[in-house]
Amino acid sequence: MTTPRVAGHPAASDLSALASELAATGYVIAPDFLPREAGGALVTEIETLWHDGTYRAAAVGRGGEKQVRAEIRSDHVRWLDPTDLTAAQQGYWDRMEDLRTALNRELFLGLFDLEAHLACFPAGAHYKAHLDRHRESEARLVSTIVYLNPEWSTDDGGELRIYTDREAGLNGPSLDVAPAFGKLVLFLSGDFWHEVLPSRRERHSITGWFRRRGE
Repeated sequence: MTTPRVAGHPAASDLSALASELAATGYVIAPDFLPREAGGALVTEIETLWHDGTYRAAAVGRGGEKQVRAEIRSDHVRWLDPTDLTAAQQGYWDRMEDLRTALNRELFLGLFDLEAHLACFPAGAHYKAHLDRHRESEARLVSTIVYLNPEWSTDDGGELRIYTDREAGLNGPSLDVAPAFGKLVLFLSGDFWHEVLPSRRERHSITGWFRRRGE
């Protein structure tokens, strides 16, 4: 098995460098992408939202085929409404808008908007290997994950496993990414198989997709 190229961890403040790394490898891992103040506000907020029961069991499929399949994914999500964001969510949204602008400027991707949800994986939850792009739509172009887990240790598990060879897919090499606080993972939605491994404690993130218009 070959060793995957690990993204060079470009400075999270240098959005042009993130775009260059995405163009070179198709995926980027950027520690400390979300400023600590903005991330801390989200951590405080999601503690309340999660325990208030505002998340729902995540489904697979689309439209009339959508269904909850816990054997495939057992996380819970709460979709964000860009017209009704809290102050904490707005800090994340503004950061992602800066990133969308940089990706369009540097790579001419034509990214039009962002859809995103809060995600919680209770202890033991998982998400089997999948691609982020729906079979009947190519709207989702770039996947984004920002982690909200302070003091996460290697013993906590819950890694994102990315299969880094676009051609070999699940038969190729993989890279495990710990869901540490403030870290961004960015990858081309239709190119990289990935899965979430079970964790030993609650695991929180915001998952989003930059989309192209009219698809």
